[in-house]
Amino acid sequence: MAKKQTENLTELEKHYVNRSSWLRAAILGANDGILSTASIVIGVAAASTSREPFVLAGVAGLVAGALAMAAGEYVSVGSQADIEKADLEREQRELEEMPKEELIELAKIYENRGLDKALALQVATQLTAHNALEAHARDELGINEITEARPLEAALASGLAFIFGGILPVIVAYFGAVKDMIYLQYLFAMLFLIVLGITSAKIGGSNIKKAIIRITFWGTLAMGITAAIGTLFGVHV
Repeated sequence: MAKKQTENLTELEKHYVNRSSWLRAAILGANDGILSTASIVIGVAAASTSREPFVLAGVAGLVAGALAMAAGEYVSVGSQADIEKADLEREQRELEEMPKEELIELAKIYENRGLDKALALQVATQLTAHNALEAHARDELGINEITEARPLEAALASGLAFIFGGILPVIVAYFGAVKDMIYLQYLFAMLFLIVLGITSAKIGGSNIKKAIIRITFWGTLAMGITAAIGTLFGVHV
C-alpha cells in the first residue's frame, strides 16, 4: 500500500527541469531550422522566377545552418562546462585548505534559507561528511546533475534538430508551385512552427497558447523582412 502511494505521489510530482538542457537545444535548433531556411527561400523566391535558385539557397542554408548551430552550441556549452570545472577545482582546493571556513560558509547558506543557526550547522556538518564537494557544488555554486553543462549532447541535439526543421521548407520549395512559393513557404512554416510550439510546450510542461503566439509572431516578422529585402532589390534570377 505504501509503495503504491509513493508511486502515485511520484506521478503527481512530475517535473520538467531535468529536460531543460537537451530540450532547449533541440527546440532552438528546430525552430531556427524552420525559420531561417524558410526565410532564405522566401527572400530568394521574391527575386526569382525559377525554382533552382531558391531550392539551392534552401539546401545551402540548411547545411550551413546545421553545422553553425552545432558548432556554436558546442562552443557555448563547452565554455560553460570549463567554467563549472574550474569552479569545482577551486572549491575542492578550498575544502582541503580551509575546511572549517567552508563548513561555516555552507551553514550560513542554509541559515539564510530559513534554518535556525544550530540546525543549519548540523545539516552542513552531515552533508559535508557525506560529500563535501557535492554539497558546495549544489548549494554554493548552483551546479548539479540536472543543470550540468553537456556540450556534445547540446551540439548533437541542436544540429540534428536544425536539419529536421530545415528540411521541411526545402521540401516545400522543391514541390510547391513557383508562382506561389512565398505564400506556401509562409503558410507551411507557420504550420510547422505551431506544431513545434505545441510539442515543446507539452514536453516542457509550459503554456501552449503563449508558445504558439511567441513562435508565430517572431516567425512572421523574420519572413516578412526577408521577403521585403528580396523584393526591394528587384533582381530576378
